Amino acid sequence: MNDAVDRLGPVRVCGTIALIGIAIFAITCTVVQFLRPDYNWLGMPLSFYVIGPYGGTVEASYFALAPGLIALGAGWYLALARPARSAAPLLLFVVSAIALCLTAIEITDVPGRPQTLHGLIHVLAALTTFVCVTVAMLLQSWRMRADPRWRAHFRSVFALAAIAFVALWTYALIRHIPRGLGEKTVIVLILAWLWRAAWWLMRGDRALPG
Repeated sequence: MNDAVDRLGPVRVCGTIALIGIAIFAITCTVVQFLRPDYNWLGMPLSFYVIGPYGGTVEASYFALAPGLIALGAGWYLALARPARSAAPLLLFVVSAIALCLTAIEITDVPGRPQTLHGLIHVLAALTTFVCVTVAMLLQSWRMRADPRWRAHFRSVFALAAIAFVALWTYALIRHIPRGLGEKTVIVLILAWLWRAAWWLMRGDRALPG
């Protein structure tokens, strides 16, 4: 019981950090869609919003989300009962956070111009971010099955993670989907899962089994 009480504070702090990062990223990237009328949001992936007006703000939102991903992984590692814990989701969230920072730093190539090394790194980093975070979501959701306090929520949270995972690969493999619409749909699904998971951690009412 004392161990559970000792973990309550860190779990809530992790949830709060995650929520702040998610909120900054979501609000910034939503607002910039309206501030850049020169872009067609249906066709323009988010990476291009780092280029030009408000680009620095969008880039900063990537760096705000990165520690939130790490905090989310750490929070759930602490929150779940010991038999339900796994380091795999935490490690994947850490890798996704690092890759997200690289995605922000290495600017994407602009169509019609020569391909560059930083453009290639951007593409690989972005792919790594998406794959790692969606797989982490699936694994973290699956681990909830082994925790009696979270088992009732397993189906809904796993379903959302699975939908995001399928949406990612649908967007990646079906080329005629508008690139902006497809990518942003995947991002919204991911953010919805992250927000829900972070909110539960910050709330703390179910977070700590005995």
